[in-house]
Amino acid sequence: MPKKPVVDQNTCIGCGTCVALAPKTFKLNDEGKSVVTNPQGDDEATIQGAIDSCPVDAISWKEE
Repeated sequence: MPKKPVVDQNTCIGCGTCVALAPKTFKLNDEGKSVVTNPQGDDEATIQGAIDSCPVDAISWKEE
């Protein structure tokens, strides 16, 4: 089953690490929180690196 990254808006602190590491997948919205703009924008390893680097564990994989 395919999976896609999701960001918990209540946990995200808007540090921008995920945007720096996987810019084709994440961006900061008007509230300064990370959002997924293209779930397949970056390769899985790159997205996993962004997930692993999130300081508050706000990003996870969701099975589609």
